[in-house]
Amino acid sequence: MRIAGIDQGTTSTRALVVNTDGMVKVAHATQHHQIYPREGWVEHDPEELITNLTACVNAAGKLDAIGIDNQGESCLAWDAKTGEALSPVIVWQDRRTLPTLQQLQNEGYEHETLARAGLPLDPYFSASKLAWLCENLPEVRQAHDNGRLRLGTTDAFFLDRLTGKFVTDVSTASRTSLLNLETLEWDAELCRLFGVPIECLPRIVPTTGDFGAMNTDYGLTPVTASVVDQQAALFGFGCRKKGDAKITFGTGAFALMVTGDEIIRKPDLGLLPTVAWQHSDEPAVYALDGGVFTASAAINWAQSIGLFSSFDEINSFCTPSAIESGLVFVPALAGLGCPHWLPTARATWMGLSLDHKPEQLVQAILEGVALRANEVVEAMASSVPRADELFVDGGMSKNPYFIQFLADVSGAHIRPAHMPELTGLGAAHLAAVPLKCKFESFAEFGNIAPRPRPTDYMAKFRRAIEFSTTWAQELYP
Repeated sequence: MRIAGIDQGTTSTRALVVNTDGMVKVAHATQHHQIYPREGWVEHDPEELITNLTACVNAAGKLDAIGIDNQGESCLAWDAKTGEALSPVIVWQDRRTLPTLQQLQNEGYEHETLARAGLPLDPYFSASKLAWLCENLPEVRQAHDNGRLRLGTTDAFFLDRLTGKFVTDVSTASRTSLLNLETLEWDAELCRLFGVPIECLPRIVPTTGDFGAMNTDYGLTPVTASVVDQQAALFGFGCRKKGDAKITFGTGAFALMVTGDEIIRKPDLGLLPTVAWQHSDEPAVYALDGGVFTASAAINWAQSIGLFSSFDEINSFCTPSAIESGLVFVPALAGLGCPHWLPTARATWMGLSLDHKPEQLVQAILEGVALRANEVVEAMASSVPRADELFVDGGMSKNPYFIQFLADVSGAHIRPAHMPELTGLGAAHLAAVPLKCKFESFAEFGNIAPRPRPTDYMAKFRRAIEFSTTWAQELYP
């Protein structure tokens, strides 16, 4: 049996094919454009995403089933009759709705979103983006007036266009700020609060089941799983028990910890309850979520401004750790997520001197991402007993210096995946569930043990964050 996991991510779309004979391979991968119309705006072309997704499926060959993971909070509007996109995809990184959310926060509405959706008022989530489309795009308003408007995250658009099913899975719905975590249905009060017409949203369904069939080069192929990319990676790692956790170091760094059937609310720690997945006719499995908005994006930025040329150059350093020498970088290039939730925060280097060389600046960036990730790990461990192992994947997990530093500051055994495609693997394994097909785990992991470290690393870093956020609040009161 051959199953494809289609990973439709922030920068690329990839097809991972697995079969019951033990074969795992990337069949196709293609990048898409990042569009930046204004400062703080990030968009994708929905037609380009559809084209790339279809190309990945066709490149995978003849399949028994398809699982698709999506970007989570990225969303758009489209026409119910023609399927034509009426807007660009507004990407999860986009900050255009910040003023609206600050007004709602000032009016005291955040307690409603925390109580109902488990999420703070932040432009990261889909609700305010969907409302922005309705308020600002005439073609979207016209479609609504004519009863032809559909709103949703990218998964609903893909499925509607490619299989004819206007649905979204419960894990993706939990990232919108419109889902009630208790009922697992759209919350009418939240839709009213944000200004999103509830009748234009897709039907919410379990993560695995019948999502229709795609017309591929090899005939109709069933889609049997749809899920958020981070939840797909959690499943791909084999995390099933309460306390199992992973961090994916992609554009951002996203940590998830399984909490089983329990919804754990820890807004004081900046942690967010979310749906991990749900199988048909079974209760939902929940997780705690913590996002660091800038991870490999910070490394790519450092390369783009000439701090280094090849990634091989930053796998090791001949100097002590940057923070040990007093140099700290706060990687708030797109604001601060968990546990701070300060979208106006800005990145900061502290402790710079004439003696510092470009490679030490990059070293500080790597350490800053690890320290930010450890903030999330510490918050999670204070809520749920954490396993001794912390699974990681993504591009930065291949950097030896970064992984060892993460092990040292977290005190955990870091288990980097030898195969970087855990997201696609998770999507494929979820797609196998309705087929009653069990794959052996194809993921193999390293084991990086922590070394003794000075106990003041996190204290120094927290002081740097305090300075950075104070400065940002003075700039953006």
